[in-house]
Amino acid sequence: MLVYGKSDDGKGYDVLRRRGEELQAGKLRPLDDGKPIYGQVVRLTPRQESPALFDVDVQHDGRGSTGRPAKVASDQYREGWDSIWANGAPNRALN
Repeated sequence: MLVYGKSDDGKGYDVLRRRGEELQAGKLRPLDDGKPIYGQVVRLTPRQESPALFDVDVQHDGRGSTGRPAKVASDQYREGWDSIWANGAPNRALN
């Protein structure tokens, strides 16, 4: 991987990566807690011949995911659920 500049937003780096015979342009960004992973998690090992060249070791490949966040219940969802279904003790009287 060749790191050649900062990304437009300043939070990552622009990179070129060779995979087999293919050359790909991409972005390298730090992992952030609680944010989804849309690509690969990689470990970079610098090469001695150039400070901008790195060997890439893929730690996790998130490209096969759906691209959507996990389905989790928010506080608003729980409040709505409770307002509909949590109306106190159930009515045990026979019909």
